Amino acid sequence: MYDFIIIGAAQAGLSMAYELEQKGKNYIVLDKEDEVGASWLKRWDSLTLFTPSEFNNLKGMDFPKPKGHYPNKYEVANYFKAYVDKFKIPIHFNTLVTEVQDKTDYFIIKHEGGFYETEQVIIATGPFHIPYTPPFHSKIDSSIFQIHSDYYKNPSQLQEGKAMVVGAGDSGYQILDEISDTNREVYFSGETDVKTLPQEFLGKTLWWWFTKTGYLSFGKDSWLGKKISEAKQPVIGVDVKGILNKENVIPVGKTVDAKQKTIITEEAKLADIKNIIWATGYRPKFDWIEGLELDKSGYPVHHRGVSNVDGLYFIGLPWLHTRASATLGGIKKDADYLADYIENKTSSQKPISV
Repeated sequence: MYDFIIIGAAQAGLSMAYELEQKGKNYIVLDKEDEVGASWLKRWDSLTLFTPSEFNNLKGMDFPKPKGHYPNKYEVANYFKAYVDKFKIPIHFNTLVTEVQDKTDYFIIKHEGGFYETEQVIIATGPFHIPYTPPFHSKIDSSIFQIHSDYYKNPSQLQEGKAMVVGAGDSGYQILDEISDTNREVYFSGETDVKTLPQEFLGKTLWWWFTKTGYLSFGKDSWLGKKISEAKQPVIGVDVKGILNKENVIPVGKTVDAKQKTIITEEAKLADIKNIIWATGYRPKFDWIEGLELDKSGYPVHHRGVSNVDGLYFIGLPWLHTRASATLGGIKKDADYLADYIENKTSSQKPISV
């Protein structure tokens, strides 16, 4: 019987492990992957953070790169590995959790090879669970190569011929930029009128301005926090206009349907596409947790990570409390709050000696 089990060994899970380690708790971390940083290493090869090194520190250890450096995915994974080694965080790899059962006084954590028992559970699996592609993707002829951005690595995966990138978020525009540099024609399906922010402004990084103005500190329940969370998130550090002005990039509006080799968009019917990259986001999946209340979007109902199930907590969700909650450098504030909450709750439940 453990005091705590943390599910997920990326930045959220490691941040909570640090807090529990400092408090001398009996805990383990479970992760479905076979190494630290695997969730980052699986992303596309050219991925870099839009936050510079000085804003990517987990608690207790600085990111080991110069100020102003924008780390790539390999540097992030190596940082996680060094963090685990430094604080001797116990991780059980290749452990895919399939169910969390609430037994009132404790939890049973089931996985493919057996189960664990723990008094409290911290879910740190993040928001990106099921890669989403629109249902009509199954109507597309098999001769057209389709891949979700979750599995995309680089343009060498694509077959010869024209491509289409679907999705107007950070991932969509970054992948569009990379594929268009191969000189093939690329259709772009998605909004072109998106807000953009540069990585640097007036000699300071964007994250410096965010921190200085308090933009990252507004709680989601505050007036400003609600306004920020409800607004469309800007694309950061990408020259959207420059990408869309390339001669080989052809905007075609939103994709609405498909019939075999014909892809139907708001502006055209395209019959010459050979590759489609779906940068269309993810859907949450928390139905493996017994008794959990979910909101209309499928995310856990909680207050700063404290769920409706006693002893069950969350960390690493977008807007867990602030805009910074899902960022590498911002996660430590949520971990610190949860650790203090748990410690105070545990202390108040201890019987009083007479």
